[in-house]
Formats: sequence, structure tokens, C-alpha cells
Amino acid sequence: MTSTSVAPQPAGLRQTSVSRFSAEYRTDTAFVANPRPRLSWVVATESTDWQQIRAELRLTREGTVESAVREGPDSVLVEWPFAAIAAGEQVAVEVRVSGNDGGTTAWNAPLTLVGGYLEGPWQAEAIGLPAPTGTEIPLGQPGQLRYEFTVGQGLAKATLFATAHGVYQAEINGTEVDDHVLKPGWTAYADRLNHETTDVTALLQAGANAIGVWLAGGWYAEKYGFHGFARPFYGEQPAVKVELRLEYADGTRQTVASGPDWRGTTEGPLVSSGIYAGEAFDARRMEAGWSSPGFDDSHWLPASVDSTSWAEATPAVAPPVRRIEELPVREVLTTPSGATVLDFGQNLVGRLRIRVSGDAGHRITLRHAEVLEGGELSLRPLRLASATDSYTLAGGGAGQNGAAEEEWEPRFTFHGFRYAQVDNWPGELDPVAITAVVIHNDMRRTGWFECSDAMLNRLHENALWGMRGNFLALPTDCPQRDERLGWTGDIQVFSPTASYLYDSLGFLSSWLQDLAIEQSHRNGVVPIVVPAVLGMLESPVAAWGDAATVVPWVLYERFGDRGLLGRQYPSMCDWADALLRVRDSSGLWQGQMQLGDWLDPAAPPDKPGAARTHGDIVASAYLFRSLDLTAKAAAVLGADDDHGKYSTLAEDVRKAFLTEYVTPSGRMVSDAQTAYSLALMFGISTDPVQRQALGDRLAELARLGGYRIATGFVGTPLVADALTVTGHLEAAERLLTQTECPSWLYPVTQGATTIWERWDSILEDGSVNPGEMTSFNHYALGAIADWMHRTVAGLAPAEPGYRKQHIAPRPLHSLQHAGTSHETPYGLASVAWKRSGERILVEAVVPPGTTAVVSLPDGSEEFEVGSGRYAWTVPDAGPAAVPGAVSLDSPLSAIMDDPEAYTAVWRAIDAHDPVAAAQFRKDTVWYRQTSLNQGLIFTPAPIKEDIGSALSALSGTRAAVPSRNPETRRQR
Repeated sequence: MTSTSVAPQPAGLRQTSVSRFSAEYRTDTAFVANPRPRLSWVVATESTDWQQIRAELRLTREGTVESAVREGPDSVLVEWPFAAIAAGEQVAVEVRVSGNDGGTTAWNAPLTLVGGYLEGPWQAEAIGLPAPTGTEIPLGQPGQLRYEFTVGQGLAKATLFATAHGVYQAEINGTEVDDHVLKPGWTAYADRLNHETTDVTALLQAGANAIGVWLAGGWYAEKYGFHGFARPFYGEQPAVKVELRLEYADGTRQTVASGPDWRGTTEGPLVSSGIYAGEAFDARRMEAGWSSPGFDDSHWLPASVDSTSWAEATPAVAPPVRRIEELPVREVLTTPSGATVLDFGQNLVGRLRIRVSGDAGHRITLRHAEVLEGGELSLRPLRLASATDSYTLAGGGAGQNGAAEEEWEPRFTFHGFRYAQVDNWPGELDPVAITAVVIHNDMRRTGWFECSDAMLNRLHENALWGMRGNFLALPTDCPQRDERLGWTGDIQVFSPTASYLYDSLGFLSSWLQDLAIEQSHRNGVVPIVVPAVLGMLESPVAAWGDAATVVPWVLYERFGDRGLLGRQYPSMCDWADALLRVRDSSGLWQGQMQLGDWLDPAAPPDKPGAARTHGDIVASAYLFRSLDLTAKAAAVLGADDDHGKYSTLAEDVRKAFLTEYVTPSGRMVSDAQTAYSLALMFGISTDPVQRQALGDRLAELARLGGYRIATGFVGTPLVADALTVTGHLEAAERLLTQTECPSWLYPVTQGATTIWERWDSILEDGSVNPGEMTSFNHYALGAIADWMHRTVAGLAPAEPGYRKQHIAPRPLHSLQHAGTSHETPYGLASVAWKRSGERILVEAVVPPGTTAVVSLPDGSEEFEVGSGRYAWTVPDAGPAAVPGAVSLDSPLSAIMDDPEAYTAVWRAIDAHDPVAAAQFRKDTVWYRQTSLNQGLIFTPAPIKEDIGSALSALSGTRAAVPSRNPETRRQR
């Protein structure tokens, strides 16, 4: 091994500074949700091996300066050292740090923080839209509310607090108060509401002012359920609380609060709105100046007072949903039926913004879908979601038909789509007039991956876009059909990937509060969706309910958030205890209905839970997993008695699992890849000999199946790791790079731009999977991206929050280079490798304040480094084995493990009979002790002869070309 690192700079040249300073989770606003927000900072320095030895914090409030000193290295989520921030109070915080290089940074630019919570109870009443006499309002009827008020002289500060049963946007004097979308999001409404806190001082003026509110049902007034049983769950009509608190320079205060003296209308331009249905807008009904003072609202009616129970509203901790990106039309298509369809080139979540001119009353319809089938929009996968928006033009000028351009974007709905059908566009459609607006929670991007294989790059991009589309208010399963629910199993398996790609800590912290709330109503049982709106599968479900233990642990591992772990710890214990109550006499979790290894590709389209791995094995493995994680959390939190209790229980389950499901020779009762992966990656099997036997059998199963995917939601995030840790990296690589169906790359070959729900959401004949449940934007199977980060590129946390990293790239034979970077809580860390001749160059960046354990791909002994930039060169081990001569007498296993030979065989068959070639590729079981000739027993002689000739030619080519560097090849 050759190792080099950047030489330390002379002390006089070193530059050290605080490059980022933040409080708690949100960085998009000065308002904080916690009176004692934890503080985090990132240091930038040119010094190597830099460690913080001291941090000084300085707080300024009302002209008084306070200070605090924290000895030691802590710089992530450091406890607030000052008196609590009062509601509405504004303070400024600064930090400077001293390092082991003897230097001290300058004070950072002051961070302004404001207490973003209400002082005292709400004065606002919950109000809804008026119900005209004798008129029945449809479910979730949208509309507008307004109120005029007077502001005195000397206004110093104005803060708007608002929340809703439904979704809303406020305007003051004709201007929207912020750029948030679908406020206040979706929470467990009966128990918890988010409220927004907005500084609106700049929007107000001395004298007459007006506030207006757009209001719609959103998630609150939606119907939930499947197969025609959908029904309202929360309420039928939206309502809102609005409270505007004004503070004057002379110390006086004024409150403007929603109540029965507000006026509203359902006769405005927002005709209808639904999450699933879409939105209808009639611009002819728009009344200019409705949210400005002086508007004549005499024809509006008094707002209705909402008498339903409202949960306490607390400040939002997750970043808001915003318009994140805009995509132009890539192509305008004309379908076989003559319809105009726009292709945006990317499956996305959001809506369309249109700019159009035309006659008053002209109605444009926009229909959305993820894929085309037969050249037309494929609408069946949407099930009962209409996903249709419509816009009725106001017409040009002052009531005249003309060329005045109108612009519109739906306000309270979203769609999952790549394609949009535009019906009844006035005149010729210019694609520039329509833009796709991407929306999701505005999280900070923190993870990147790139390699020499364009298809793998697209796979990673698909996982990224899948997360973007499904991190909208809560972690959903899909964004397009009549579902879009917070399925616990999906985020349980994807949370490591999510925590790498984006700073999702605040987002998932918020959702976990709802998980614990819903769980508290069910004696510790976690529902399959959070918020719980389905009323089904109320008994424990393995891998879904285990989100209660897995997600908090992942967030602790990836972000170092011990406080969140402590907050969720009672939830973890409650789930573990609920599982203990359903154990049978063997001490395992058996005999209950389970979703199991959901969407194993062997499962029929109409039976997605019919997996090769028995549901009892999945359940019992997760019983161990949750007990083990609860024990680990107890140890971190100092709950010694609980640690002993849950550790003992986990060990009992581990032993029972091995007795029940694993034979002495290392075979499992369900001889399927997910079963082996669970036993290996959850740490159920600990004996080295047994683990190797399990790993060897897993690798054999992968080869027997032709390196096609044979796992569902549970096994897919684990199988590549399970192969890797038992010495079968090549098998993991073959799974990753496989393009035949089912595989991670098969959807990429079909043009996928997000992760599919099913491995074959589009069948090989181009048709959409006939299953009732088919989505093209489901992130769960994209959990492989985490293995790509940790193994292919080689960056993983070795201690919570990446205070210590694990740098361990494992170059795949099919790649020339790969690299990843991640914005850890301590700063940017990166690892990249590339082949250069017969050597591999590995480069890494270890952020200040951290260290890394390095395991280079040559198999040399691990070593530890401090912060800085590093470069190492090591020999390239090359292929595991030199391909040799092949023939009809070669074992089937040798043909499958030799991609060139495999390709030669199926292409020889394909030249005669493409159907037979496809069947050969799909149905052959690649045994070790069966020859290719025996496997082709029913193949006509002419085809066999051509196969033999193709293999002979390949062998001849190999004999003529000497292999490269044979002495370096070894089993990896």
C-alpha cells in the first residue's frame, strides 16, 4: 500500500472559521420551535487532524450579552446554555471555537433566533366557510375568508400564527405571506397540529389593512380507504385559526384573531379542490382586491364557527413544502386518439403552471399520469384518483375577450406525473406556456453519488427523485394514486438512504411524533400507516411497525441526535413490549397475518404478500431486531435496567430463531434470499462458521436465480450487504448490474426516472403490470442506494453523526471509478476511487472535528486518520478468476458466472428463436452439477451446434489474449 496525504500548512497560513451555525432542525426561518434550541456548528479549516477543544457561545438579548463556554469536542446539537427564549423574544447567538492547532476562530455572524410559539392560549376561534341557507356544501368545499382591521402608528413587529383542519394560505393587503405550499401539512389531527409562525411586519401599513385566507379540505377532508370503501376520516369541511399579533414601539400590543366577525365565500374562483381529485378554478369568479382593504364584501356571508375539538398547535419543526424546481416540456406528443400529451422527461410530484390567453368561459383540462400505455395516458394505476385540474379563463381585459395573458397554478393539490394531457387549449399550444412545478419539503440536499456506469447513476437519481416525490408533508408510499399515505414499512427500510441524500432529521422527527401518538392509542401497536386513517391491520405487522425502533436508531446513527432517541425511547419500548405479548410458546413471533417480504417478484400480481420467505421468519427476525435496538437505545440513554432486560430478551429470541429456522449445516427453513439476509444482517447468526455457510448459500441462491432479484421490501435493502459481509462482493455486483427483469436496472432500461413499486411495474412487453396496485414512484426498493454509498463508494458512519467515519471502498469490477460525498453534521466528507493502470487511487476528505477508520480495497490492515484530505494507491486485485475455456460440457453455474459465455449462449438461441431465448434466460436454474448440454436437453440440435460454435470461438479468443496481472487475482 502507498499512502499520501496533504501536508500540513505552516501555522501562519492556516485558515479556520465557523462555516455554518444553526439552531435545532430548521434553517429557513429565524423562528424556533423550542425555547431552548440545541445549537450546531461546522468548522472549516486547512489544518489537518483538527479537533475542537473549546467552544464559546455568546447571546445578546435586549442589549445584554451573556456567554457560556463548552469544553471538549461537541459541536452537534449542543444543549442550549442560556435562559429559555420567551415567546416572541428575539436574540442573537454567536460562536467561536478553539482547536488543537492552538488557534481560535473569529466570532461567526450572529444567528438571529425568535421564539416562534404563542404566548398564552390562542385568542383565535376556529372558523370555516359559510354554508348558504338551503345549500349542501360538497365534501371539502374550498373558499375564501377575509377580515379588515386598523393598524396604528409606530408598528414595530407583526407576527402571524395560523393553523388549519385542512390547508390554507394567507394574504395580507393583496400579498401572500410566504412561499409555503399546502400549509400546515398533515399530522395526527386529533392529537397534534402544526402552526406556522410568519413575520408579516413588512406587509402591514398604518391605517386600513386586510387579511384574506384561501382555504381547502386537503388531507383533513379527504376520503381514505380502498376498493370502494373510502370514506371521510377526520371531518367534512375545513376550518382555520388565524391570529395576528402586533407590537408597537411604545410597548402596546394588538391582536387580530379569526372569529365569527370574519366573512367568507364559497362562490369564489376555487370551485373544488382535493388531494386525489385535483383542482378546478374559474377565473371569471375572481374578485380583485378581495384581500386588500376597502373591498366590498357585503355579498359575502359571516364565517361559520367550527365547534369540533382542536388539538394543541405547536410550531412546525420540519421544513415547509415549497416550490423547489421547474421543468419545461421536453416533448409534445399526439396520442393515437388525437389527444395532446406533454412529456416532462421526469416523473415528478407537483403541478402545472399555465400561461394562456383566450375567451372568457373557455375551460382547459389537465390530466396527469406517470406513464403511457398504448400511446395514451395510463390512468388505471391511479385507481380512483382523478388527478385532474381545470382552469376556466376570465377572458381578456376589462370584461373583453382578447389577448390578455392569464397565469394559473393549482394551489391545494399535487400530482405524481411525467405526462400531462391538455384538453381544449385555445389555439395552438406553445409548450413554453406550460411548466411543471416540483414541490416537496424544502430539505437541504446532503448526499451525492457518481460512477462510471451511466445506468447506475440513473438508478441513484431515481432513488433521489423517489424521495423528493414522497417526502411531502410526511413520508408517503406513492404520490399519484388514491393513497399517498405514511406507510411505516416503506420509511423503515428507506430511512438510511433518506438520511444520506437529504437533511431529513427535522422532517422525520416531526413524523415520529405522530407515530408515537397513534401508537399510544393502540396499546403500543404501531399502525401500518401514520397518520392512521385506514382502520385495518391493527395487530402488529412486522417490518412496518418496527419503524418505531428502526427510524429513531437510524437518525441517531446518522445525525447523532441523542435527544430524539430519548424522546422516542418510550415508543421503542412500547413497540417492543407489544411484540413480546404476541410471542408464542417457542418465544418467536409466529402464526399471525403479515405483509412479510412484500412484493417479492415471485408473488402473483394480485397477491403481493405471497413471498418465498415465510412471514413467520420475517416477523421473528424483526422481533429480535426491535428488542436489540431497544436494548442499544437503553444503553445510550443510561437506562441500565432496560438494557439488561431487552438484551436478555433479544438473546432468547436469537437462540430460538436459530433453533427454529436454521439447520446445523447453515440452511434455512425458507430457502430464500430474504431469510438468509435477515439472519446475517440483523446479527441473529453470530457464529463465524454458520455465518459463512449462510452467506455461501445466499450467493448460490443468487446464482441459481441468474442474479435476478428475488427479494421484496424486506430483503432488498439487506441482500447486497449480506453478500458483501460474507465475501461475495461479485455476486452483489451481479445483482446490482443486472438488467434483466426483475432487477434494479430493468426499470432503467425501460426509461424509469423514479423507483417503481413493483420490479415489473411495466412488463417486458411494454404493458403496465395488471396488479391492482402499481405505482411508478415508490422509494422503498431504492434503499440499495445506501449500499452504493457505503460499499461501492465507501463512506459510512462509524460513530453516531459521523464523528468517526468508515472509509471502505470496494471497487466493483465493472466500474472504472465511483465516488460519494455527504454533508455530515461536521461538514463535507467524501470518498472517491478510480482505476489507473493496474492500481486503484482512493481519495478521501475527512471533515474537521472527526476521524475515520480506513479499510482500503487491497485487504491491508485498517488504520485511523484525523481530519484532512488523503490519497492512497493500492494494487488492483482484478477479476476474482480468469475466464477459461467454455463449452457445452461446462457446468451451468460456470456459464452464469461468466457473463461473456452467458451472452454468447442466449444470443445463439435468439438467432433461431427469440421466444426460446427469453425463456432460457428466465427459466434456467443455474446448477453447479448440471452441464449446459444437460440444461439444453430439449433444444434442437442445430441450435446446440451454434451454441457450441459460439462458445468455441469465445474460448479461442481467450486463449489468444494473455490475461492481465494474473498474480494479483484472488477470491474477494
